[in-house]
Amino acid sequence: MTDKRKVYEEKLDAQLAEWNAQIALYKARADKAKADVKIDYYKTIDTLQRKQDDARTKLHELKASGDEAWEDLKTGAEKAWSEVKSAFHDATARFK
Repeated sequence: MTDKRKVYEEKLDAQLAEWNAQIALYKARADKAKADVKIDYYKTIDTLQRKQDDARTKLHELKASGDEAWEDLKTGAEKAWSEVKSAFHDATARFK
């Protein structure tokens, strides 16, 4: 495994951990919210978790791949990451 690959995978692992913390924060806010707002929070949280699960799956595929397939899988992982980042950005803007 190249150092570049290892650093990239560690960066993605750290991002997943950060997203987990953000989801926990949203859950705490949802628990304190009024019923109508709570529904919106939990719908958004569910969407975030599904997108995050997709990204996590891509990361596992990336980690399990050989060096020759890694570059190809990296593109798919970056697309998944972009979708999750966008979803978190939208959620953050909505829940401020």
